[in-house]
Amino acid sequence: MTMLAEQVDGVIGVDTHRDTLAAAAVIPIGAVLASTDAPASARGYRRLLDFARKHIPGRRCWALEGIGSYGAGLATFLDQAGERVVEVCRPKRPAVRGGRKTDMIDAVRAAKEALSTEHLIQPRLRGEREALRVLLATRHGAVLASTAAINQLKALIVSAPDDLRAELRKLKRPAQVTRCAQLRDRTAHDIEHRMTARALRCTAQRIQALQAEAKALENEILGLVRQLAPELLDLLGVGPITAAQVLVSWSHPGRFRSEAAFASFAGVSPIPASSGLTNRHRINRSGDRQLNRALHTITLIRMRLDPATKTYVARRVAEGKTSRDAQRCLKRAICRQLFKILERSDRNDKSTLEDLLQVA
Repeated sequence: MTMLAEQVDGVIGVDTHRDTLAAAAVIPIGAVLASTDAPASARGYRRLLDFARKHIPGRRCWALEGIGSYGAGLATFLDQAGERVVEVCRPKRPAVRGGRKTDMIDAVRAAKEALSTEHLIQPRLRGEREALRVLLATRHGAVLASTAAINQLKALIVSAPDDLRAELRKLKRPAQVTRCAQLRDRTAHDIEHRMTARALRCTAQRIQALQAEAKALENEILGLVRQLAPELLDLLGVGPITAAQVLVSWSHPGRFRSEAAFASFAGVSPIPASSGLTNRHRINRSGDRQLNRALHTITLIRMRLDPATKTYVARRVAEGKTSRDAQRCLKRAICRQLFKILERSDRNDKSTLEDLLQVA
């Protein structure tokens, strides 16, 4: 694989912030031609594009930090202008204090990092993929808030007056929420009873609203997934939420150079952990943890419901692997199957997970 330095005449590194953008033009040998800054607005984007055309008129590439946040607007503008854009990671904090740090230094570092790296990171797409991402993030927030409200409701019931607590504790959680949402603070009761009933009612109504919001967002997510990749929903263990997370992390065809790169990104690639007479691999704890969580959910469902998966796990355990190691191998096989479907390289490929497990 050729380095970026062999493909372009220069790179414009950009350090992105909420209000400002710092840019530096760097040629392949590492020399800085010029630098500038601009506001993070449409006018600033055009100024940076003019700057790039002036100092690197030939083949050029943009190396942006924070494409998913402060650099999203600039990345979209450059993509519409036909410019080549790659993403660079923000630098880790230095172990020793006293290192130099300015926006312009970060812009130069971004350009040099893009020139020296072997595997470039393509930005994720906007449009339908971004629509899925914001829906997932909003639903996740609603689910977390609903869980917190349920815990608060349970705590209120535990410390409620005796008659109220005795009435509510015998009910299941859905019935508890429904009953609490209907409570009324009657004047015949003392102030503690009335205020507790009011607190229970407000909390239960909040739970109902959050659950309704999460359900509505899930329906929106399901509709988008059916448009983008209905094949995912046909797989055992893949629901609308896990399918949406896989699509959001994968983004678009060609973003990953191979299914091994996708597996590494998902945190399911095997990590060598051998020593002495021990020859083994361990679970990868890096990568996109949300994608890894989705794959873990699919794995657990298939281990419980799919006969072929049960047979595979039993075979791996019989070979001397632990159940955790067998689960790691299974995640890798599921990741390979998902990647084949997403890339759509062969729409007539009918290989199933059972076929992949025979090979694994």
